[in-house]
Amino acid sequence: MTVRPITLAVTIALMPLLALGGCTTADLPAGTVTPVASPAPSQTPLAPSPSASASPTPVPSPSVASRPALELVVEDLDAPLDVVAPDDGSADLLVAEQDGRIVRLPGGHPPAVVFLDIRDRILAGGERGLLGLALHPAYAANGRFFVDYTDRDGNTVVAEYGRTADGAGDPASERAVLFVEQPAANHNGGAIRFGRDGMLYVALGDGGGSGSANGHRRDTLLGKILRLDVDTTPPPGRGYVVPPDNPVVAVPGVRPEVWATGLRNPWRFSVDPATGDLWIGDVGAGDREEVDVARAGVGGLDFGWDLREGTVCTGASTCDEAGLTPPVAEYDHGRGCVVTGGVVYRGTDLPDFAGRYFFADYCSGAIWWIDARGDVTGLRAAELLLETKRPVVSFGIDAGGEVLVVDHRGALLRLVRAP
Repeated sequence: MTVRPITLAVTIALMPLLALGGCTTADLPAGTVTPVASPAPSQTPLAPSPSASASPTPVPSPSVASRPALELVVEDLDAPLDVVAPDDGSADLLVAEQDGRIVRLPGGHPPAVVFLDIRDRILAGGERGLLGLALHPAYAANGRFFVDYTDRDGNTVVAEYGRTADGAGDPASERAVLFVEQPAANHNGGAIRFGRDGMLYVALGDGGGSGSANGHRRDTLLGKILRLDVDTTPPPGRGYVVPPDNPVVAVPGVRPEVWATGLRNPWRFSVDPATGDLWIGDVGAGDREEVDVARAGVGGLDFGWDLREGTVCTGASTCDEAGLTPPVAEYDHGRGCVVTGGVVYRGTDLPDFAGRYFFADYCSGAIWWIDARGDVTGLRAAELLLETKRPVVSFGIDAGGEVLVVDHRGALLRLVRAP
């Protein structure tokens, strides 16, 4: 494919996840990426291109003076991909590194100590590795946690672990929850989170390669978000129970685990702690990056891939959009190339941004926000929050409700009130 011209700003040495978007590592010089220049706060907000089928809803904007800053937490991690905070009063942070380690930051501060090491069972590199980490809602009491990784054959494994007597993760305690055969090396998804309903949600990409139709295939888990019950004792040979209220549980020929369909590569989703809504960053192909929302308890949504990329039909000027759920934000590849789904802010240190959803672009390092309050329907114009010049690969929430930003080059940062 042809790479569009982009503005030179800074060279990023580590970009193995570039293929998350519409281009691959073969499209750019080895080891380098030139991020897209994003608008300064005084410029036009990020909005869909004129060809979008709907106009973005304007939202009240916090003042430029209230914009936050990034505070460094730690900078010597090894390709971190995810971060979670145990709800146990410790203020600890657990960070998943791509090669297969989880490290713990005691009290949220370095030095990091190894919490779990499962590098011996993981194939890491490119879009593979230890991709997701989720703590059971009762983790403080039961020590259960879950990971999503690509095994030595490149297939997706979701597994449960427990802790040893000294509080570390126990590699020998692995219990397989889910296995999904992957047809190619890319579009693995990998985010896992517990909903407020206690169910485990799992994001799977469409399998990459030539699997773009998997988002709408009825007989595959690829290109979907799944909803699994990991607390009820499963039947023999299965690591989970299908919740009886899943939307397609009684539809013949459809995998009953499915909660949402029509996704290309949902690279990070989160659960709004206040509402239970699922916010999804879905990576586009040749033109659009998008943010989707599934309201709490609303399953069966179809986000459109591969009939539609963002608000634009693929392969034709028009398409049958009946039954498709449109994104709430999108941007074209003049502004970036790989969306990183983020989090809704419910902390206290940045009161002007309460109820805003933060998300980023991996290539440009820009972090944007949209208003997540009320009934989120229709496209919303995204406002620039920060120009980080970092490969932002994930977001998290610390024990105090403040936003953590994961830099794939090895840093973990926190959004704080600017001095």
